[in-house]
Amino acid sequence: MADLCREPADPRIRRTRQLFREALDKLLREKEFEKISVQDLADASTLNRATFYDHYADKFALLDDMVAIRFHGLLAARGIVFDCSTVLKAIALAVCDFLTEMPGLACASSRPMEQNLESAVVSTVRQMLLEGLKKHGAESTVPPEMIAASISAAIVGAAKEWLRTPNRSSSEEIVGTVVAIVSPMFAAAHATTTVEKV
Repeated sequence: MADLCREPADPRIRRTRQLFREALDKLLREKEFEKISVQDLADASTLNRATFYDHYADKFALLDDMVAIRFHGLLAARGIVFDCSTVLKAIALAVCDFLTEMPGLACASSRPMEQNLESAVVSTVRQMLLEGLKKHGAESTVPPEMIAASISAAIVGAAKEWLRTPNRSSSEEIVGTVVAIVSPMFAAAHATTTVEKV
């Protein structure tokens, strides 16, 4: 599986993976993920199936890679550093922006969010939060994996619901609500530590 956080140093590998990500993006504008085959990806990228399998185990790994690269790009462009108050807002905004940019999802009434895409988004957000919690999080009796899994599912779930809302507000306007929903998860984790140490 491709490294979800860092691009490889070799420019040929980076270029090949970029071609596959662009092919997937293009194909997602034309049909549902479930209907896209590895051969479709090879054809759209002008590469071959063997090359695809040199880089990805399957199309799900490519989807994970595409989502992760876009998320990291969105956060890097915004100059985000891990801190509980700002990272939640940045991640929630990135999720909302990402979902509105994905082909077919902005018209939520006509096509529900595909399960595979949702899973890739949750996985990427979970991994980002987990890395941040391990580096910068306070000590807690609640495992960082559980905190990251809960918060990532809550952020994506709230963003999905926002996406389905007719005449929805802008992503910038909804982010405060999403952060208000997920912030107590951080607080509860730290409160558990305090209570159990007493």
